Amino acid sequence: MLHYLSSKYNTVENQTSVDYNSGMSTQTKTIKEQLEERELEILSPYATKCLDSKGRKRPRNEVFEIRTAFQRDRDKILHSKSFRRLKHKTQVFLSPYNDHFRTRLTHTLEVSQIGRTMARALNLNEDLTEAISLGHDLGHTPFGHCGENTLDSLLPNGFHHNIQSVRVVEVLEDMNLCQETIDGILTHTWGYKPKTPEAQIVQYADKIAYINHDIEDSIRAGIISDRDLPKDCMDYFSSNQSTRLGKMISDVIENSLDKPDVKMSEEGWFYVTKLRTWMFENVYLDPVAKAEEKKAKNIIKSLYEYYFEKLSAYCKEEDIPQIISDYISGMTDQYAIRRYLDLFVPAPLSEHANDDALLKKAQEQA
Repeated sequence: MLHYLSSKYNTVENQTSVDYNSGMSTQTKTIKEQLEERELEILSPYATKCLDSKGRKRPRNEVFEIRTAFQRDRDKILHSKSFRRLKHKTQVFLSPYNDHFRTRLTHTLEVSQIGRTMARALNLNEDLTEAISLGHDLGHTPFGHCGENTLDSLLPNGFHHNIQSVRVVEVLEDMNLCQETIDGILTHTWGYKPKTPEAQIVQYADKIAYINHDIEDSIRAGIISDRDLPKDCMDYFSSNQSTRLGKMISDVIENSLDKPDVKMSEEGWFYVTKLRTWMFENVYLDPVAKAEEKKAKNIIKSLYEYYFEKLSAYCKEEDIPQIISDYISGMTDQYAIRRYLDLFVPAPLSEHANDDALLKKAQEQA
């Protein structure tokens, strides 16, 4: 099978055909080149085309010219270790035992789905949008924003997950991504100005995703009910999860068609912002949702202080915070808890009494 594919794609890339009318040879285009041409034909003039990419730090020599630059970025992120670890990192509820609550990974997948939907509708580059979406939270800490805020307070230069996400793809896993993908990962957080409309899409997709799925998870957790949600926001968007989500997405699409920038309507943005503010007051900062945060903060702080003292014998003091930041921010919730238990909680001596009694009884019966 591998031999067949190799022969097939080598043929696609190197095949030379003859134009019998002119008697001249023409080189068959690679699959990648065909996809790049298709982008030029069907995408909006405002879309980011692969042929216009500012490129990577290091050029690549591809064996098979199949994927475009942004498709390759998407695949690199999808196959990375940091992406796999997202499945055990908190979204809102710390270390949930309920399998139906979102994790950082399922949040990322929902952002990707929303982003791709908007990019397709606006004739923007869906592959770039997906790559940014999948990579936007790679640098997130264990225990969600609680972990991020704790590291931010401990590190001399602070900690921001979007900046750490860029460090993950550029340094820690050295994915050699395109500049447009890296820019989108950096600027997915509000307050930054993205350089591409695809990155603007991810800014909206991230907010739309977490507002809606956090409402659903909070209702499931019993923190709020449908009746608690602000009435004017529900009248505008709907109290039905699917309808509300669809209206937010449609609002962005309708207000961005054939325009250079991706934006929501002023009215839609007003109610999204109001609903987000309400969620902060009633869910994100709610004592029930955050009941375990003091413990999570203690875990992060204790690990940081332990590793700082440990590394002092090996590293320059100014280098230590970054090393520890990279290590702790890469941990999953459960791994951070396990390291804390290993380091700070006495382990019981192994008890073989029951086993010994069983073996003794067996010997007596023999």
